[in-house]
Amino acid sequence: MTIPLIPILLVAAAACVPSLCGQGDPPVLQPEAPVETRSRFAALDDVRLLGNGLLQLGQSLREFVQKTRGQINDIFQKLNIFDNSFSQLSVLASEIKEEEEELKKTTVVLKANNEEIKDMSVRIDSKVDIILQEKSQLQNKVEGLEEKLSSMSHGLVTSEQVAEINGLRKVILSQERSITELLEAVREQSDQLNHQRAKIRILEEKFTVNTLTQETNERMPDIFKGEAPTLTPYLSSSSTSSMTNLPSDCSDLFNRGERVNGVYAIRPKGTEPFMALCDMSKEYGATVIQQRMDGSVNFDQIWEKYENGFGDFQGDFWLGLRNVHSLVTQGSSVLHIQLEDWKHNRRFIEYRFNLNGPESNYTIHLTHLSGDFPDPMVNHTGMMFSTKDRDNDNHQESNCAHDYTGGWWYNACGDTNLNGRYFHMRPKGRSDRRRGIQWKPAQKTYYSLKRTQISVHTPAYPITTPASSASTETGVFL
Repeated sequence: MTIPLIPILLVAAAACVPSLCGQGDPPVLQPEAPVETRSRFAALDDVRLLGNGLLQLGQSLREFVQKTRGQINDIFQKLNIFDNSFSQLSVLASEIKEEEEELKKTTVVLKANNEEIKDMSVRIDSKVDIILQEKSQLQNKVEGLEEKLSSMSHGLVTSEQVAEINGLRKVILSQERSITELLEAVREQSDQLNHQRAKIRILEEKFTVNTLTQETNERMPDIFKGEAPTLTPYLSSSSTSSMTNLPSDCSDLFNRGERVNGVYAIRPKGTEPFMALCDMSKEYGATVIQQRMDGSVNFDQIWEKYENGFGDFQGDFWLGLRNVHSLVTQGSSVLHIQLEDWKHNRRFIEYRFNLNGPESNYTIHLTHLSGDFPDPMVNHTGMMFSTKDRDNDNHQESNCAHDYTGGWWYNACGDTNLNGRYFHMRPKGRSDRRRGIQWKPAQKTYYSLKRTQISVHTPAYPITTPASSASTETGVFL
């Protein structure tokens, strides 16, 4: 507090009155120089401004710390997932190595048995040759005896000749029985040899598959954590006429006379050209928008990748939501899905297909047309596309694309996702099996598929919706 200056001066003057009265002259008050006082209000404003700045800095630091903490938690979660995957792969690799050692031992034993059977077969063949030679010699003797008998038909046959003939007959019958037994033994040995060869061939195939599986499993951590490659881009030409003459899709290319499967440049109406894989094996040309065949590409990608496309046309790839949307906006489209399990059973299903644009997060619309197995996509039509970094599903408590390791048109997650993780061997855990390439009808167990292909084509005739979109299951699949 600043003490007022005037009261202090008055008190000092009152104290000096007696002494001044003792002297003759009244005191003359000299005006003092005004004391310069510094206002403290400006300093408080500075402190307030400084305090506000510090508060804002603290708030920014708090937000930065929270954001960094969230990123660190995400990193730890990914590291835990990677550790779990790596431990599972280590267990699988050890099991494969044990099976490989057992197969090697079994192969060695079978090869030794094969050599023994081969030696036995050679010995039997030599014995058969000897027996056949003896048989021919006996037949010659019999013929000679028959000639003698015919020459002696007019005379009497002696008892010695009768005994000799009977003895030769017994010998011949005995040799014929021996030949029959040897031929039966040769037939049995040949059947055993063929059976052993089939076993060796099956074991060799199994050994080759396990070796390839082990190599793929060793590469799986790199695949899971790696970024998917970008699809082959369209290389623009200096000629504008060549660009304008490009087919609008693979159906248009088929109608122009092309019948060879391959990667072609196409240009849907109103869009830029891009490369696409065309399937010409049917009675129409189909533009392939997704393919899974060997697990060489990680499909657990972000929104940008799924929108623009990724992978390799010679293996696993996703054409891109933007390109698919440009294809279906040209007119009526049919979505053809072909699946194959690990027992080489193949099934297909077809839908009338439409896809909204990016403003609606590529909402899918499907109407079942035909197929030879049930339709689990009935609960996915009308859904937006979701990825691990853009959650558009109807599940309130989780991100289905993150949990199921792949972008898809999820409802409340569900049991259908053809962009899940590729498994070469059936996972032991149910939660891992759910992350696979799933097409799960009701009342079926989780099963990860071997091959998938999703394609789009223009129908040759106007589409007529069947009276009932429900499909009945035919045959055995999965």
